[in-house]
Amino acid sequence: MSKKIFYLTVLLFCSCLFHSKARSQSTPQRLSLGFSIGLDKITPEILTKAKANSIDYIETSINRYIDSAGNFLLTDAEMINKVKAAKKMADDAGIQIWSIHMPFGRLIDISLSDSAGRLRALGLHKKVLGFCKILKPKIILFHPSWFLGLNEREFRKAQMIKSAVELNAAVKAINATMVVENMFGPELLRDKTRERPLFRTVGESVEMMNRLPADIYSAIDLNHIKHPEKLIYAMGPRLKTLHVADGTDKAENHFFPCSGQGHNDWIAILTAINAVGYKGPFMYECKYKDVIEFKTCYESLYQAFIQSMNKAENK
Repeated sequence: MSKKIFYLTVLLFCSCLFHSKARSQSTPQRLSLGFSIGLDKITPEILTKAKANSIDYIETSINRYIDSAGNFLLTDAEMINKVKAAKKMADDAGIQIWSIHMPFGRLIDISLSDSAGRLRALGLHKKVLGFCKILKPKIILFHPSWFLGLNEREFRKAQMIKSAVELNAAVKAINATMVVENMFGPELLRDKTRERPLFRTVGESVEMMNRLPADIYSAIDLNHIKHPEKLIYAMGPRLKTLHVADGTDKAENHFFPCSGQGHNDWIAILTAINAVGYKGPFMYECKYKDVIEFKTCYESLYQAFIQSMNKAENK
C-alpha cells in the first residue's frame, strides 16, 4: 500500500470515527422515570415493583390528610409517623422522593384577596413543609391559585407573588426548590361567576415568572395546556419538573400518554424538553393500570423522537 493510500485510509477512518462520535454525543439521553402517588397509597410492594421497572423517583402529597377547609385530619404525631413510614419505604425500595405536590383548594389558595385568609393559607403550607422536611424532597410544587372571582386577576397576581416570596424562604429552609405549576384554562371564564386560575396561558405564565424571584422555577403539566411544547420553550432553563399526561385541552383528562386518547404531539414535546436542557424525571401524573406500563410507554415515545431526529438529520 502506498503512503498516499495509507494516509487517505487513516483520514477516512478518523473522519468516520469523528462523525460517529458526534452523532452519539448529539443523541439525547433518556430521562429518568417517576410517577405521582399519594402518601396514603405508598406501599413497599408498589415501590419495589416500580423500582424493578426502572422507576427512580416519585412525587407524593399529604393532601389526603387535609380537609377542604385546611384542617389536618390527623394529629401532628400521627402525621410524623405517616411521613416517616413513607420515607422508609422509599429508601428501602431505592426510590428518591423527587417532589411534593402541596395542598390546593378554595380556602388554601396562596393568592387569596382576603389578607387573613391568605395568611391562614400560608400557615398551613408552612406546616406541611415541616412534615415534608422528613421526606427530603428536591422540589416543592405549588398551584398559583384556585379559581378567581371576576375582574380580580391583577390583584390576585400580586397576592400570589407576595405569598410565593414568603413561601420560597420556607422551601429553601428545607433545602428544596420551589416550583409553580401552570394551570388549566382554555378559556378565561370557568362559569358566569369565576375565572380560571393563574398561569393559564403561555403569556400569563411568562409574565408571572418574570415577576417572581429567579430562584422560583416552573413545573409544566402537559395536560393543562394546548401545545405544551410552546410553554416548555417559553420557560426554558426555568423548567425544573414535569407532570406527564395527555389531554384534549378541553378538560383535565390526565390520560396515560400511550393510550391514544389525547392530542399531545409527543415528538414535539420531547424535542422541546431536549432543546431546553431539561434534566429532571419524566414524572407521570396520569391514569394507569400498572406501574410496569411507564417504562414501555416512555421507551416508545423516546424511540419515535429519535427516529424523527434521524430523519431530520438525513434530509
